[in-house]
Amino acid sequence: MRRRTLIAGSIAALLGVSLATVFLVRRGRGNADAFQTQVVDRGTVSEIVTATGTISAVTTVQVGSQVSGIIARVYVDYNSPVKRGELLAELDPTPFQAQVEQRSADLAGSEVQMRNAEIALRRSERLLEAGLQAEAEFDSARAAYDSAKAQVDQAAAALRQAKTSLSYARIFSPIDGVVVARQYDIGQTVAASFQAPTLFTIAEDLTKMQVLVDVDQSDIGRVVVGQGARFNVDAYPNETFTGRISQIRLNATQNQNVVTYPVIVDVANPEQKLKPTMTADVTIEVASVSDVLRVPNAALRFRPIATSRPGNESAPTGNGLERAAGALSEVIPGSPRRQNVYIAGPDGALRSVPVRTGLTDGRFTQILEGELREGDRIAVGVATAKSADGGSFPGAASGPSRARRPF
Repeated sequence: MRRRTLIAGSIAALLGVSLATVFLVRRGRGNADAFQTQVVDRGTVSEIVTATGTISAVTTVQVGSQVSGIIARVYVDYNSPVKRGELLAELDPTPFQAQVEQRSADLAGSEVQMRNAEIALRRSERLLEAGLQAEAEFDSARAAYDSAKAQVDQAAAALRQAKTSLSYARIFSPIDGVVVARQYDIGQTVAASFQAPTLFTIAEDLTKMQVLVDVDQSDIGRVVVGQGARFNVDAYPNETFTGRISQIRLNATQNQNVVTYPVIVDVANPEQKLKPTMTADVTIEVASVSDVLRVPNAALRFRPIATSRPGNESAPTGNGLERAAGALSEVIPGSPRRQNVYIAGPDGALRSVPVRTGLTDGRFTQILEGELREGDRIAVGVATAKSADGGSFPGAASGPSRARRPF
């Protein structure tokens, strides 16, 4: 007898939690608490796409300088509101003013030469009419006049260019907005040899923002213009902001074999809580159904290891070592498919019910077809030892006392 006890104890030690789970299911016959259940209800199921994005103003302008020079004055600072045409900064105008004066002098000299050439041309014309000058000399006088006139036009163009450079020494705001960034201070040198350096960054209207969302290529097919979106930012963790998709751009980016498409979400920001370059955790609602029969997703994953029949002992499937919640193939969002769920009866016995599923939001799944009714108790897992028997597995205290004697 003692040898049988030792063998039984060894088997129990080897099976461990799996054997305890089998005992739990066996005891579940006539006890609905042997399984964790939830009630089938009706509600809303929304299919969503999640992604991250960056907040920015709808229109952001980078104001630069087309000429090189030393910054002499700066009239605005960070967060300064500006109007279109307002003076933002000035470069030292001394070198530009000197060029204007030089080009003006060049133009004056060219005009003098042109007038002199014009007088010579008129004199040569009269001599030619009187027969006192050869026609070749008259042609030379006309060519000299045309050349002098071209020199005047060239000097005038150079003067206009010098005046334009002088005007570029004053930096004006191209739009109404707020100065978001300022890159230069008084005394710094601006070098515009190859490209215009950015002096200021101006956001046009901070009451209207947008979120640039990077959506994965596997989800972009379900995102369309006009869909609603909600997001959260770290600055306001308890507040949810809402917006609407206005654009889906085609310039995809690839980073470590992950392809994402930029999606623009327009957001109203009347209180100006949202700031440029904030990171947003975005949720896009791609489909939604309301007042539908739904079940928890755990019910679709649940697989019992044994079934109880009236008048018959529970028999574990296989060798009794399978886990109570068996793995199930992942439900493809938005694609109807047939699966089985288990309804717990009053005596604790489970009944398999085939269903056809619809949308899922990660927590609940829509039921399109099946013998489910609102209020049915559906199994979602095996009750834990604590919930089943006050902190121990069922049957732990009911076994023979000699089975607990030390070896």
